[in-house]
Amino acid sequence: MLELAAALAAIIWILLLLLPWRPWSVREQLHASTEHGAADLSGITVLIPARDEAEHIFDTVTAVKNQGHGLRIIVIDDQSTDDTARLAHMAGAEVIAGSALPAGWTGKLWALQQGLEQTETEFILQLDADIHLAPGMLAALHGKIRSHHLAMVTIMALLPVKNAWQRLLLPAYVWFFKLLYPFALANGVGRRFAAAAGGCILLRRERLLGCGAYHSIAAAVIDDCALAASIKDQGGRIWIGLSRDVQSTRASSSPTEIGKLISRTAYPQLRHSVLLLLLTTLAMLLIFWIPVVALVAAGWLGQLLAAIALLCMWIGYRPLLRFYQLPSWYALALPLVAAYYLCKTWSSAWQHWRGRGSEWKQRHYR
Repeated sequence: MLELAAALAAIIWILLLLLPWRPWSVREQLHASTEHGAADLSGITVLIPARDEAEHIFDTVTAVKNQGHGLRIIVIDDQSTDDTARLAHMAGAEVIAGSALPAGWTGKLWALQQGLEQTETEFILQLDADIHLAPGMLAALHGKIRSHHLAMVTIMALLPVKNAWQRLLLPAYVWFFKLLYPFALANGVGRRFAAAAGGCILLRRERLLGCGAYHSIAAAVIDDCALAASIKDQGGRIWIGLSRDVQSTRASSSPTEIGKLISRTAYPQLRHSVLLLLLTTLAMLLIFWIPVVALVAAGWLGQLLAAIALLCMWIGYRPLLRFYQLPSWYALALPLVAAYYLCKTWSSAWQHWRGRGSEWKQRHYR
């Protein structure tokens, strides 16, 4: 029985590596343009929703200002209790005082909707308050969306890997996301697959208004993918990729903080379905832990199959580790990392069953 399970795990890993859309690869990348500072960005308005972001907002706005000239930057202060508004203003942004959160909205989307109502430009850059853009990155995004006639370009930010916990857990966050939302399929013309990374999204304003703006996804916890799906439903094409020139500066330095990041969207990702939760649990145990158990407890055939599965796992994770400039041996810890992510998925479900839903910035969403 263990040999059969090991064989199934090996087959799944081999098929994953052979999929033509290669969800494990890092080939979808965008780099900062060498044209920065002098770039004409007058057709872009930057919207930065911010709630208690005093730690990040000054540097974020400053980096955006250095992207080029003609740029309009609006920070929507979502009822912060710290110096967010003052620091944003000092950095050179326009600051809008956000109004109270209406029922049926998430805080980020309500802030973005208020900012959108102040815009007239052809393009909108939706940027999180903790995202740092390298010089020339906005010019690269602008060039990509115009040259390929896209409705949206979105970048999954480089997550910090400064300490051991970040190096162990955060690259896997990106890797699991890419397995769930293969970038190559999302970037295709078909409407079935759509994905976005909410930290950095450049989109055409007319497309955003055409799909109902943020009203159409007002209650979405996974708002980025919901927005991408809405735009694709209207016939717009999107592109999602990675970049070392778009970096998240949010610390998430401890297992507890990283766990909150995972739990916030894990059960909503499964559509609050107990069946999908159970299937996900079985799948994670099969592909990540059966090979480990078989390598120790099975006969020679089971051990061979387990070794094949673990080798394929290492091959599939290695490109992302290289992108993060981390040693390949971190792939050996994937079964432990997967177990941690699975625990946090169950924690997310438990929070939902208790009626607390997803938590972000002292707010709870169901």
